[in-house]
Amino acid sequence: MNNEPLLLTEEKNQAILLTLNRPRVMNCLNFDLLYALKDKIEALQYRTDIRCVIITGSGERSFCAGADLKERATLPPEEVKRFILTIRNLLTAIQNLPLPVIAAVNGIALGGGTEVALASDIRIAADTASMGLTETRLAIIPGGGGTQRLPRIIGVAKAKELIFTGRRVAAAEALEIGLVNQVVPQANLLDACMEMANMIAQTGPIAVEMAKYAIDKGIETDLATGLAIESNAYRVTIPTQDRVEGLAAFKEKRKPVYKGR
Repeated sequence: MNNEPLLLTEEKNQAILLTLNRPRVMNCLNFDLLYALKDKIEALQYRTDIRCVIITGSGERSFCAGADLKERATLPPEEVKRFILTIRNLLTAIQNLPLPVIAAVNGIALGGGTEVALASDIRIAADTASMGLTETRLAIIPGGGGTQRLPRIIGVAKAKELIFTGRRVAAAEALEIGLVNQVVPQANLLDACMEMANMIAQTGPIAVEMAKYAIDKGIETDLATGLAIESNAYRVTIPTQDRVEGLAAFKEKRKPVYKGR
């Protein structure tokens, strides 16, 4: 019997690495893994010492191959509904984290696996990765937000193509269509994610939180409303100690020391 935790955590340099740990089944999502990830995401809402979250999969073969279909086959319809609601709420919580979230797509990401990546702010993929919302091939549709997040990221026409056909895209195509931000060699994936996390850690914490808020809320509305959201978010940064520190550091030609205040 495997007694390893379903979710591995490691903290380093103000970043936390969350690793989906079901490599024998390609890190598929079952109820237990969803609950473990949910608990960790909820706890991170209150961590001021963490500046970035990185989500990846155990091993080199798979990031997350979606829902555990063996578990799914045993569930009555009402439990399937509960599973879909659980993953949808989890991915919304990931998207709404005040911290930047990086998906380190280390291998195959299908269905719910791609939806985890879509809920993240930044996606960095290994050159061996492949991604796809393949649900229509099982006579269902993406249920964790994929029909909404994918067109917002890559455009409506391309999203319809990928969802209607259920086809996978390799890392190079994912980069070409804007599905991922970077593609790096498999061996360099976590280093690339940590480099991005370290760059984020050098910025003002409140500024990044407000920038994420302004982008995510503004993209859902018209330009005038979006500009008003940006203006209100900017006002939050004005009375902060960090803003004063940033100006002082610039004047004194040194690195700023931000405290999230």
